Amino acid sequence: MLRAIVAFGWLVVVALNPTAASAWGYQGHRVVGAIADQLLKPAAKAQVQQILNEVDERGIDLRKAAPWPDCVKSVVRHDDGRFHYEVDPDHLEFEVPCTPFNSARERARMVDYAARNWSTCSYTPDGFERGCHNTFHFVDIALQRSYFDRNFQGTNPHDLVATITAAIAVLQGRPIPPPFPFSIKDKKEALLLLAHLIGDLHQPLHVGAVYLDANGKLVDPDVAHKVDPDTDAIGGNAIQDGVAVPFQTINLHHEWDDIPPDLGDAATGELMDAAKSVRASEGAPEGWPAAWATDTLLVAHDAFKGLSFKPTQPPAQAKWIVTYDNHTDYLQAADAIKRKQLAKGGARLAELLNAVWP
Repeated sequence: MLRAIVAFGWLVVVALNPTAASAWGYQGHRVVGAIADQLLKPAAKAQVQQILNEVDERGIDLRKAAPWPDCVKSVVRHDDGRFHYEVDPDHLEFEVPCTPFNSARERARMVDYAARNWSTCSYTPDGFERGCHNTFHFVDIALQRSYFDRNFQGTNPHDLVATITAAIAVLQGRPIPPPFPFSIKDKKEALLLLAHLIGDLHQPLHVGAVYLDANGKLVDPDVAHKVDPDTDAIGGNAIQDGVAVPFQTINLHHEWDDIPPDLGDAATGELMDAAKSVRASEGAPEGWPAAWATDTLLVAHDAFKGLSFKPTQPPAQAKWIVTYDNHTDYLQAADAIKRKQLAKGGARLAELLNAVWP
């Protein structure tokens, strides 16, 4: 039954949202934000409420704020250089988590943010420029590594860890440390980013990555000190599920983005208990993102256990296909990992904000 429930949840999310890959999906980001909302101390709670709620917004908390950077993905750059927020008429469900930001003021903020962070780096995952801000959501450290280090392949000055570090600096009233190419104009923008990206940081496939040769065998990009694009599995997006329903094209990254369906999109008692038991982070807050990335990288080792890869055959869109030593056991392990990581994400988001505003 567990296999049927979890697998069905994965299929529903991909069928409804085939192009918008986002760590945890909006439900997971709302769960992380909801956990943090309940763990904020009075000073931090007051600051969050004040920063997130301006002239035409009311009742925005971390749960509602957390999907914001994925809503920004609806900002489109036109050939004449103009940017515009565009609702996809074929996928109105994409707008469900974005309704708190549908005022003219907030749409303008999203357009402005995307425009400022569009050409500071190049991101062409499908051959088209998608905007530098879309690189802020992940870091792709090879699974052969056991800790985060900015000298490793798969990291860069605009990756997930760098972005979180920059947003922390803005909340603390400090300059963004160079050479990170970010434009975060105020504390509200920094808070909207942190509410989302700390969730991203706890999705294993947003930190740990596999690089594969033509036969599906692991390769190590740090040996050659560069990433060969032909070996890049794009965080699991280039790996097709070998057990999926034949008429569905489901990749490994999408499967990890989905959360257990019984959790809904709010904080459950089970997750709150787990969040309250998360160990406190050591050192200064600006060092926490790298430490949390190390923790998630080790979790990614478990996320790839029991998997093997082989090349796909045309007309498959993915480069490789994944098979499982035992699919039922894998689904059960993934379910447990997801619950633990969501709890960690919420606990650490609150921990950070409580440290900024003690």
